[in-house]
Amino acid sequence: MAAAFEEKDYENAIKYYSEALELNPSNAIYYSNRSLAYLRTECYGYALADATKALEVDKNYIKGYYRRATSNMALGKFKAALKDYETVVRVRPNDKDARMKYQECNKIVKQKAFERAIASDETKKSVVDSLDIENMTIEDDYTGPKLEDGKVTLKFMKEMMDWFKDQKKLHRKCAYQILVQVKDVLSKLPSLVEITLKETEKITICGDTHGQYYDLLNIFKLNGLPSDTNPYLFNGDFVDRGSFSVEVILTLFGFKLLYPNNFHLLRGNHETDNMNQMYGFEGEVKAKYTAQMFQLFSEVFQWLPLAQCINNKVLVMHGGLFSEDGVTLEDLRKIDRNRQPPDSGPMCDLLWSDPQPQNGRSISKRGVSCQFGPDVTERFLEQNKLDFIVRSHEVKAEGYEVTHSGKCITVFSAPNYCDQMGNKGAYIHLRGSDLKPEFHQFTAVPHPNVKPMAYANTLMQLGMM
Repeated sequence: MAAAFEEKDYENAIKYYSEALELNPSNAIYYSNRSLAYLRTECYGYALADATKALEVDKNYIKGYYRRATSNMALGKFKAALKDYETVVRVRPNDKDARMKYQECNKIVKQKAFERAIASDETKKSVVDSLDIENMTIEDDYTGPKLEDGKVTLKFMKEMMDWFKDQKKLHRKCAYQILVQVKDVLSKLPSLVEITLKETEKITICGDTHGQYYDLLNIFKLNGLPSDTNPYLFNGDFVDRGSFSVEVILTLFGFKLLYPNNFHLLRGNHETDNMNQMYGFEGEVKAKYTAQMFQLFSEVFQWLPLAQCINNKVLVMHGGLFSEDGVTLEDLRKIDRNRQPPDSGPMCDLLWSDPQPQNGRSISKRGVSCQFGPDVTERFLEQNKLDFIVRSHEVKAEGYEVTHSGKCITVFSAPNYCDQMGNKGAYIHLRGSDLKPEFHQFTAVPHPNVKPMAYANTLMQLGMM
C-alpha cells in the first residue's frame, strides 16, 4: 500500500486500502490513508467521508482531524476546516505546520466574513467603473505587444503569444483593455449558446487546460490557430493548478475578441472565486498584476456562458447532467449566471457533476453536485431531442473517454496534468455533415521550470502529516 503511494499510483492505493478495510473495518489509519489518496485524486467528497469515519472509529486520532480539515478546505468549507485545525493545534501546540494552516484558515474565514459584509451593501460597483484605462501610461522601456487603436488584431495575438512564451508580462493597460472588452462581449451572450455548423464546417472542442500555457500553444500548433474558418470551443477550467493561468486566459480572451462568433468559451467550476482562492489563479494574478485585476477577472468569469448546443443535437458543458430529471434546454436558457455558482441546482450541476457507469444517481465523489448514470443521460437526451453530450472536468489517461453507450463523451486537454498524472491530452473535431466525434490525442511538451500550484494557497500544498 505504501509502495502505491510512493509511486503516486493513488487509484491502486485506494483499491488496497478498500480491501484492507473490508478485512478490518475499524482501523482509523486505513480510513485516514485512503482519505489522503482520495485527496490526491480530487475526490474531496469521499476524502471527507473517510476522514469522518476515521474519527468515528477513534476520536483521538489527530491525523483524522487534519485530513478532515484539508477535505473541507478543498470544498471551500472554511469554518468547518477551522474547527478541526483548532483541535490539532490544541493537541499539538508545537506543530509548526498545523499552526500555519490554522492561521491561514482563520485568515480566510475572517476575509470571507468581511466580503459578506461588503456584499450586503447593494451598491456593489464594478471594477470597470474605477479604472481609468485611457490615462494608464505605457512606459518607454516596455517593448512588448500593444493593442492597435485599442483593438485586438491577429498581429497582436501572435506577438502576445510569443511574448508569453518567453515568460514576459503583458502590460497591465493591455490586460485591462482585453478584460473590459471581453466582459462586454460575454455579457451579451445567453447562458446557453446555440450554434449551427454547415455541412462543410467543423469545430474543435477542447477540455480543461488548467494554466498549462505551453500545451495550449501546442494545440494551436497541431490544429491551427483559431480563425473564422477554424472555430474552437474551450470547455472551461482554463485557470488554476498550472502556473501559467494568466497567459492561458489572456490568450483565450484575446481570441474571443478577435473571432467573437467562432471562438467559444464556457465556464468551468474553476472559473469561480472559491476555487481561484485555493488553487492558484488569485495568487498568480496578484503576483503578476494586482488584487484589483483579480476582481475584474472574477466579474468576467461570471459572464461566461454555461453550455453550448451544436446543430440542436450535441450539448456541451463543463461538468455534466442534473441532480433531478426534467431539466430542459429552456431551463438552461433562463439561468441567471452572473454570480458565484450556488451549492445545488442546474447551474451547479453544469459545472460540477460527473458520469458513473451504473444507472441512477449517487452522491458525488467531489462533495458537490452528483454522479449520473446512463439511464439519466438517455432520458435527458430523449426529452431534449439531443444525440449526445460532451463534457470535460475529469482527467482521462487517453485524454478522452466515451461512456453511456456513446452518449456521454469526456474530453480533457491538459496532458501530464499537474506534471504528474502522465495522461495524454485530447481534442475533438465535430463536422456539420455528420456530428460524429473524431478524437485527436497529444502528449505534454516541456515548459519553464515553474511548478504547478506555485501560486496556490499554502493550505492546498498537500504536504500533509
